[in-house]
Amino acid sequence: MYDYSHGAGSSQATAPPPGRHRDRRHTIHRLAHNEPVNDLAPLLTPEGRALLDEVRGTAPADELAVATRLRREHPAELVSAALGQARLRQRAVAKFGAEDADRMFFTPNGVEQSTRASVASYRAERLKALGVTSLADLCCGIGGDAIALARAGIRVLAVDRDPLTAAAARANADALGLADLVEVREADVTEVDTAGYDAVFVDPARRGGRGRVFDPEAYSPPLSWAIEAARGAPHAALKVAPGIPHEAVPEDAEAEWISDGGDVKEAVLWFGTAPGTVRATLLPGPRTLLGRGLPDPQVRSVGRYLYEPDGAVIRAHLVAEVAEDLGGGLIDATIAYVTADELRPTPYATAYEITDRLPFNVKKLKALLREREVGILTVKKRGSAVEPEELRKKVKPSGPNSATVFLTRVAGAPTMLIGAPA
Repeated sequence: MYDYSHGAGSSQATAPPPGRHRDRRHTIHRLAHNEPVNDLAPLLTPEGRALLDEVRGTAPADELAVATRLRREHPAELVSAALGQARLRQRAVAKFGAEDADRMFFTPNGVEQSTRASVASYRAERLKALGVTSLADLCCGIGGDAIALARAGIRVLAVDRDPLTAAAARANADALGLADLVEVREADVTEVDTAGYDAVFVDPARRGGRGRVFDPEAYSPPLSWAIEAARGAPHAALKVAPGIPHEAVPEDAEAEWISDGGDVKEAVLWFGTAPGTVRATLLPGPRTLLGRGLPDPQVRSVGRYLYEPDGAVIRAHLVAEVAEDLGGGLIDATIAYVTADELRPTPYATAYEITDRLPFNVKKLKALLREREVGILTVKKRGSAVEPEELRKKVKPSGPNSATVFLTRVAGAPTMLIGAPA
């Protein structure tokens, strides 16, 4: 098994009118503690929508002053809700883009757990290519996937049991002009009849009261339930955590790991496609690497080039496929770095030209970096307990040049490989 480690301001507010002190203190508390909005209805009114337009782009340092000013003309709770929604929209830009995020409605959990638009669009296009025209989106959240599916021309039944989350999904379909294609239903997904739909998509909740849930049977609903629901449809896609053990993948499923811009985002179990297939898909693109059932690559001595496979390739256990395509091998049996003597272009790994190989020694590294006047130092790690920032503080890089150091193991020995992007 490979090692997966890697590497304020203030403003003066006008005193509120008599009798408003308690409301003002409550508003300050809401803003300071980032309390979630528990009702979207006021924001969907003409007054609420106008207020959302007015607070768009408000900086965190200005929120209290803006709240104080707006409360002279609007209810305190509505002002607080609008500012909270504006903050969520700013956070959502990274996933949905500014144009959509500025029109959508979010909950704190919805922003955190929703699928990035680029990933949702890729999955929707794949479902469309399978001939899917109608789909039951179970555990739809605030509707990120439903939006992408509808934009692909697929009719969607979006289901979530949380009233606020379902309200957000309904508001988002309406705000983006997709209400004719998206029906939102507030219900327990385990009680929904999906017969008559071409496909089922399930995105179980993978967070609990104590944070992330790693046991697939602790998902809500459990993965076993989702698998049975998938098997009852012509096509299905189950979104799961990218760290899902390969042994937990059913034999009748295809497993796909997806990264976007180099960041691993999710794994998907597909039903009704190609059972037993393993693939890694890289966005943008998409570029897809299919598993060929190869044995683990041989360990060889460090060559001129070091290749760092994309995280989706590593999670999909397809490093052997990359190594074969590059004519390379591993630097260590447990480390997912590929080494080769030739530079070959590949979208599935980043290439570095290695100039030095040293046993792990901070003093020697510091001396080498000083000699080469390296001030811009990129530290990557795999198979090392040393933290990059800790090393950076010790070597104190200084100078006009740049370099990359890999903290890793070579044939079992702690090693530093120094180089630069090829």
